[in-house]
Amino acid sequence: MLDAAEADALRDRCTRFVNGHGPVRAASLLAGIAPDTAVDTYGDGGVVAELEAEVAALLGKPAAVFLPSGIMAQQAVLRVHADRRARRTVLYHPMCHLARHEEQALERLHGLIGRPVGEAHRLIALADLEAVAEPPAALLIELPQRDLGGEQPPFDALEAQVGWARSRGAAAHLDGARLWESSAGYERPPAEIAALFDSVYVSFYKGIGALAGCCVAGEEDVVAEVREWRRRLGGTLYGLWPAAASALGLLRERLPRMPRYLEQARAIADAVRPVPGIRVVPDPPQTPMLHLLLEAPAEAVEERIRRLAEEDGVWTFRGAGGTPDPAVQRVELAIGDATCAMTADEVAGVLARLVTPR
Repeated sequence: MLDAAEADALRDRCTRFVNGHGPVRAASLLAGIAPDTAVDTYGDGGVVAELEAEVAALLGKPAAVFLPSGIMAQQAVLRVHADRRARRTVLYHPMCHLARHEEQALERLHGLIGRPVGEAHRLIALADLEAVAEPPAALLIELPQRDLGGEQPPFDALEAQVGWARSRGAAAHLDGARLWESSAGYERPPAEIAALFDSVYVSFYKGIGALAGCCVAGEEDVVAEVREWRRRLGGTLYGLWPAAASALGLLRERLPRMPRYLEQARAIADAVRPVPGIRVVPDPPQTPMLHLLLEAPAEAVEERIRRLAEEDGVWTFRGAGGTPDPAVQRVELAIGDATCAMTADEVAGVLARLVTPR
């Protein structure tokens, strides 16, 4: 993995970008905030209220609340669901964000118990849930499953899993950090997916590419409690308006592009599939993201990333993640405006360089 300083210096010299919307630059993000943006005060009013109303409408929920981070958002809403049911167990996939990236926040801060269900290498199945005997407080489903390359279950399987949660008296919560991408994959509006769940979390800095921040949407009383937890957890900053304004503008701009991003993901998969030494996961892509398994040692992939940046001005990845096989590396390709500025064949040509000796 390139160190941060080296990676930033290399990226700043590049003119083409394979991943997402390209480099995150302060000037462009701040330029997207209208000079006449109405500011909030401690999360009340202004563009924050405007964003919350728009997200609630997009998701077909009575209310939404803006929070500065997804970790805070999901802790808060799961705590609300658990307290209401006097239960402590939250079921989720072994590779979900709560299990892998939050340092046991549910347990250490809220006294909840995270229980992984199913196997790490595949999606949760209804049979996995039916094998759980204890009454859960909530079932968390991540759409799409980021660490499986953006895979998601057939819609009828999703309905069955949520139905199982309801039959057990549990809340159904959607980790929709990439719900905008999931919506394109299901070819259904976000509200139709959100309608299955009691609460929904959506992110704005991932596929949308805005400043940090997110929303939780649901019934008014649940959202009101999440708003109180936002304050308890230190998230009710004096002014939340910069992040909310960035989110509102880029949500309106990029949400309609998600089907185009998905089209590009599938075209790239088609173009790269014949390349020896590269495997697409899942194949074909189910959302505007995919993982690539590269048959090359980590040191070789890193050197080729550097060479592409230095010699061709093309930025690909900071590095590659390892797999159980040290001769195979994993990279994540998120499709965005920068990816779509190149043809699928151009992207495939770049990716082929990562597995091809000089």
